[in-house]
Amino acid sequence: MNRAALDELVWDQNGLIPVVAQDAVSGEVLMVAWMNREALRQTITSGKAVYWSRSRGRLWHKGEESGHTQRVLEVGTDCDNDVILLKVEQTGGIACHTGRRSCFFRRLTDAGWQDVEPVLRDPKEIYK
Repeated sequence: MNRAALDELVWDQNGLIPVVAQDAVSGEVLMVAWMNREALRQTITSGKAVYWSRSRGRLWHKGEESGHTQRVLEVGTDCDNDVILLKVEQTGGIACHTGRRSCFFRRLTDAGWQDVEPVLRDPKEIYK
């Protein structure tokens, strides 16, 4: 990856940038995560999504435990260069650690937040 291209991005005070993972075919937003420079470099080099896990404090290869990897077909940024957009092919059809297709499975209703997408696979079966 061209270092100048990385320097054009707006990284936060921790050296991170938010990343939106979008299904390349349907346009559905699957998840939002974070990357540091090394995660972006590895993503571009390998063609597989690599994120920075803030909770683990380390690089996180999407699917390293679940097998639900993301093949990256396109890398883009927004007009302010402060968000990355990955257009991906989601392996296994599950992007969320809850066992759902997308992390965006809740909708606000008059009764409050409601789950509107089904669990495709029990997380206890995915993460052992």
